[in-house]
Formats: sequence, structure tokens, C-alpha cells
Amino acid sequence: MAEQDHILIVEDEPITREQLVSYFEDEGFLVSSTGSGDEVQRLVNETDVILVLLDIKLPGKDGLTLTREIRANSDVGIILVTSKNEQIDRILGLESGADDYVTKPFDPRELLSRARNLIRRVHIQQSQKRKGHIRLFSGFKLDLNKRELTDDTGITSQLSAGEYQLLLAFMEKAGEVMNRDQLMNRIRNREWFPDDRYIDVLVGQLRKKLGERAANAKIITTIHGTGYLFTPEVA
Repeated sequence: MAEQDHILIVEDEPITREQLVSYFEDEGFLVSSTGSGDEVQRLVNETDVILVLLDIKLPGKDGLTLTREIRANSDVGIILVTSKNEQIDRILGLESGADDYVTKPFDPRELLSRARNLIRRVHIQQSQKRKGHIRLFSGFKLDLNKRELTDDTGITSQLSAGEYQLLLAFMEKAGEVMNRDQLMNRIRNREWFPDDRYIDVLVGQLRKKLGERAANAKIITTIHGTGYLFTPEVA
């Protein structure tokens, strides 16, 4: 982690916001903060922010709306912070494009660990883009900059944030069987539960865009009792 990675804290409760700013500054981060959702997009666009800690409940635009707007133009890390704890809210947040999800009250040390892990992954993703933004496999072309998947007939599909991160995880470990725990740990740094079907939902969505069905999938195959295998070679 770079010493001065830049974090944006979006929290409308002043005491909580000040505590988070102080904590992350003490840990060596450059920190910006705001209590209004109306400032978020400008700050992301005009600064070198690499991670946004974003409260869902905000005056003006809510956190889910802001997440979708940020993700449409930026690959910065996004951790949603909220008091809600229902699984449907976790999935909605992640499908909006967030990378992680924590609930109040939280242990600052856990939040710090998640932030550092996510920042590390964002740096790796940025490094991969600098090496070249096109990946090829099984007649498909993946554009890392646009998150677009193009098949051998030229038909292009836009990948959601979750689908994109899952495909990258598969491509990085092509030819290796990965279980749900490994996949979740690679694409998210959050707590999840045995009944959390998020990975299975994403696999189903990704297979559709690859033109596959579970029963006869050849690109992402199911290894029963273990997990999934991404079979193609990646160039």
C-alpha cells in the first residue's frame, strides 16, 4: 500500500465522520470527507481518490444511487457503510457496484483491514490495465477499460461490476478449481455466510453472457461438491 493512498469518507453524522477521518489519517492515509452525497461525484472526478467509504443513508442522493454513478465512470474501491443488516440489502449494494459492505457498529481495525485489502486489489487492477486492456479467451474479447465482453460474431455485452470481477478472478486462476470461499475472497473482502448465494447468482449471469447454460457449460464448468473451473487459456 502506498503511504499516501487517498480515501474519501462520505458520512453525514459529524462525530462518526471525524472519528473515521482521524483514524485513517493516523494510519497514514490522505483523507477527504463530506457529509453530503452531492459532493461525491465531483470529489471522485477531481481528485486521486482510490477508495470511497460511503454511507448508504445520506441527505440528497442515497449511497446506492451514488455507487451506481461512481461505478459508471470509475474503478475506485467502494465500501458501503450502513446500519442495515438484511442480506437483500447486502446484495443490492454489491450489485450496484460496491466492492464491500460493513454494518454499524463496526470495529475500526476490521474496516482498516478491509480498506487495505481492497486498495491493494485496486492497485493490481490498475497495473493490469497499464499492461494492456484487452484479454482473449475462447473466441471472446474482454475490454478491461470498458468492462465489455465481445463474442466472435462482434456482439458486445456490458458486464456488471460483480460479473466483471468474477470473470477476472476466473481468468487469473484459469485451469484451477476454485470453491465459493476462494472466489468470494478474491472478488470481495467482506463477511459472508453459508447461505449466501451471491457467487452462484453471478456465475449464472456470467454464463448467460457467455452463451452457456449450467447443464452443458464448457467455459465455466461446475465441479460438483467443490466449486467452479474456468477452462480456457487466456491471452
